Amino acid sequence: MKKANVSSTGGRFELKEQPIPEPGRGCVRVKVQACGVCHSDALTKDGIFPGIVFPRSPGHEIAGTVDELGPGTDPWKIGDRVGVGWHGGHCGQCDSCRRGDFITCIKLQIPGISYDGGYSEYVCVPVEALAHIPDGMRAEDAAPLMCAGITTFNALRHSGAKPGDLVAIQGIGGLGHLGVQFATKFGFETVAIGRAADTKELAMKLGAHSYIDAGTQDVSKELTALGGARVILATAPDGKAMGSLIDGLGVNGKLILIGATTEPFALSSLQLLTARKSLQGWPSGTSKESEDTLKFAAARGVRPMIETFPLDRVADAYEHMISGKVRFRSVLKM
Repeated sequence: MKKANVSSTGGRFELKEQPIPEPGRGCVRVKVQACGVCHSDALTKDGIFPGIVFPRSPGHEIAGTVDELGPGTDPWKIGDRVGVGWHGGHCGQCDSCRRGDFITCIKLQIPGISYDGGYSEYVCVPVEALAHIPDGMRAEDAAPLMCAGITTFNALRHSGAKPGDLVAIQGIGGLGHLGVQFATKFGFETVAIGRAADTKELAMKLGAHSYIDAGTQDVSKELTALGGARVILATAPDGKAMGSLIDGLGVNGKLILIGATTEPFALSSLQLLTARKSLQGWPSGTSKESEDTLKFAAARGVRPMIETFPLDRVADAYEHMISGKVRFRSVLKM
């Protein structure tokens, strides 16, 4: 089989022929049909994630079919269409796991970090990482939903917002273009916040009810004029931009951060106290929650905007993603 490896921190992708792996107990082998190229794959390529062992094949937005079963993998069957996302397995023993909160497992396994991921023609994964892909959904559309999709879907459905509430999506990129679609399908009064000249037209096409240009308008003032947001989903990894959103929340409003950045931002307690505002981060979700995302997306017509690349162009797919040449999602198609 062909697999794209990174052999050292910051190393180049090396496409090699390797033996097809055999699944162990509690694992299945997946024949990969598509794998999304996520910004978090830089954690592998640049050796940022603690304890990563090289060589490693990145990729945690996997879509394919079950190709081989290891012992103890009922009720999965060969031929099942499956997706694998950030949640690639859990220990079952830590406090989080004992409470059923598997995504915060202290020994969380992540495809492409803990074990080889989807930049490959085959991958072996634990059964608890598998999500069913609905009939009729293309593998290349399902793959980005296993990370970008579930992250936006899960954050919004657990946000406390109700149909009719004002919900703003900051950043109309790889996460945000899905956030706008999910927010409108949930019945929220959806406000898109962007900067690019052509973003407004796209946001409205995706279903947004109104648009705020962060480059020319005061976002907080515009949201306040609309009554204040019940929820703002911050998808763009820009600390300064995130911090400026707090004043656009209404009473009991919540700013949810899903765009990852190490950049700090200033926030005073007074901004939160007077109107009971809150700040929350939201990690991806479990395989079952990925399955919920896929089912909802299939039923409501939510789809990622993608550009596909063959596996032998993995370096191009990654470079397009990391540089922003692909505005939304790069997907490797096997």
